[in-house]
Amino acid sequence: MCDGKKEVTLVGEKIAPFELETFNPAACKFGRFRLEDAAKNGRWTVLVFYPADFTFVCPTELADLADKHAELERLGAEVLSVSTDTKFTHMGWQAQERLLKDVKYPMASDARGRLAQALGAYDCKTGLAYRGTFVINPDGVLAGAEINLNNVGRDMAELLRKLKAFVHTYKNPAEVCPAKWKPGEKTLKPSEKLVGKVGEELK
Repeated sequence: MCDGKKEVTLVGEKIAPFELETFNPAACKFGRFRLEDAAKNGRWTVLVFYPADFTFVCPTELADLADKHAELERLGAEVLSVSTDTKFTHMGWQAQERLLKDVKYPMASDARGRLAQALGAYDCKTGLAYRGTFVINPDGVLAGAEINLNNVGRDMAELLRKLKAFVHTYKNPAEVCPAKWKPGEKTLKPSEKLVGKVGEELK
């Protein structure tokens, strides 16, 4: 942490309640997102952090996220892109950048980087967020976290696949999903009978 005091929330831990100012391109309005509201409604929260508006890799990622947005919502997720820019900058960027024309999810402002710091996705030297993707379940527990350096963009198809697996295992806690699992494919139920025999079980 930049101040050397706060601890980073780890996967499996409950995240402290937070609130973010947003620009909602679908309604062309400013608003607020509260984690507590999502939890009350039994919704998942997907946070896609990126370094800054008016940069280069970022609009390609947000456009890819826009392509997956409807499917993520159908899975019960509230989707937000997040950077340390203000909601006003978000509004100006979305209006100007052609790649963002289909963005309908809220673009959130973590202006002081507090949430990015709490999630370990903040670069103290630049004051910008890293490319961090976080999935929070309806209980407020951090289910998934991925943080990349800012020179490589993400593939949101993998985010969608992982959310499908998280939702399945949340509803079916006795099951686990193997690598590359997709809905309809076989899951595993860990037990002593399965030890050393996963290959046979997946046939």
